Amino acid sequence: MDPTVWYATLPSPVGALLLLSDGEALTGLYTEGHRLPPAVGPSWRRDPGPFRAAEARLLAYFDGEARPFDIPLAPRGTDFQRAVWAALREIPFGDRISYGELARRLGRPAASRAVGRANGLNPISILVPCHRVVGSGGALTGYAGGLECKRLLLEHEARRVAEARHGRAVRMSG
Repeated sequence: MDPTVWYATLPSPVGALLLLSDGEALTGLYTEGHRLPPAVGPSWRRDPGPFRAAEARLLAYFDGEARPFDIPLAPRGTDFQRAVWAALREIPFGDRISYGELARRLGRPAASRAVGRANGLNPISILVPCHRVVGSGGALTGYAGGLECKRLLLEHEARRVAEARHGRAVRMSG
């Protein structure tokens, strides 16, 4: 028998978000336009209970709060993928780096394509901020949630950083 997968949906400025949990930690967060969304299975149970902390952090994020995400995450993947996803969590709010730079940070400077593939397979969008990785020239490339969603997230963070410098609150509209 398959283990229970808890799930909930959350409206957001970038569309509905699908949140998944094993009951202990967040295992997935998919945007509405995600190119590889999981299919609801017979062992799935809709329950907002396991997602209260994640929902609170996401609402704060979309409301303009820039603090790091500090909720339990348990993405499933290879050791290399989990290393890439851990490195993504080190990219500060509002920053952007290239796939090549992310590969260098991992000590694998020739592995930018493998890093890009692992980045694209990130099962926890937004909270594991794969949207902060861009092409070498700054181009918005390769976002499983769609380039429009990536653009909105990056613009939201850039606005928040700019407005924080000027002491103004920011709200994300969508």
